[in-house]
Amino acid sequence: MKEKDYVILTDSTTDISQDIADELGVKIWPMQFELDGLTYRNFPDEREMKSEEFYNTMRNGKMPKTSQINVADFCEYFSEHLDKGLDILYICFSSGLSGTYNNSLLAIEELKEKYPDRRIVSVDSLAASTGEGLLVYLAGQHKKQGMGLEELAKWVEDNRLHLCHWFTVDDLHHLKRGGRVSAATAIVGSALNIKPVLHVDDEGHLINMSKVRGRKASINAMVDQMVETYTNQYDTVMIGQGDCRDDAEYLAGEVKKRVKGVKKVVICNIGPVIGAHAGPGVLALFFYGDHR
Repeated sequence: MKEKDYVILTDSTTDISQDIADELGVKIWPMQFELDGLTYRNFPDEREMKSEEFYNTMRNGKMPKTSQINVADFCEYFSEHLDKGLDILYICFSSGLSGTYNNSLLAIEELKEKYPDRRIVSVDSLAASTGEGLLVYLAGQHKKQGMGLEELAKWVEDNRLHLCHWFTVDDLHHLKRGGRVSAATAIVGSALNIKPVLHVDDEGHLINMSKVRGRKASINAMVDQMVETYTNQYDTVMIGQGDCRDDAEYLAGEVKKRVKGVKKVVICNIGPVIGAHAGPGVLALFFYGDHR
């Protein structure tokens, strides 16, 4: 029996552009964020708020809030595609950072009775930001090449821990707000121009790996990590940036110069849902490696 047609769904924590989503036929749910008493949705085309405006608002002292996708929203999101006769592969934001994945499973249970002939598979990416985005990008390429839903879901599960995440931030106080560093570390580190180098581990948690002095040193440290673990099985690399385009261009240049086998470097904007926790100047490097 011929496999039913299906669609890849994901959420805006992937931080990939609308152009990439359109190229792959991937549908992205715009998650909500609250800023200065108003609620916005994080569309990949930034129609409700441009990333530059969002980060400038943060620089001016406004602190945004984010929320996970609830069960009711998932039911609405999934039903829109199920009603068109499509099965669903949902690639979800890391369960190590949000309860979104668990909510997706609850929604699937609710929808089984209404859509008994449809397949809905939710896969925990154990990834974040454009690391999740790169996983979705590679999955989309495999779908275009004819991979079916079940096979692709297995591919995502088998390959998600090869998606390497390396981050640095420009302001430690945003990490303090999220409980990633202590108040004392934020104050002393800022005074000494200390920049953290962070990583997403195999459980999908964001962890602090090292500290270096100065922005350029933190960028170079991320490339050092890539040199150690990169494999050119997939030769596309993604960089996420929170209104720090010049630093992203420098990072891209260092990757092309120092890492053999890279053919394509894609720079994406880190949107408000991730940016709310990392702050202006967040910079991240994502690639397919031997291990995380």
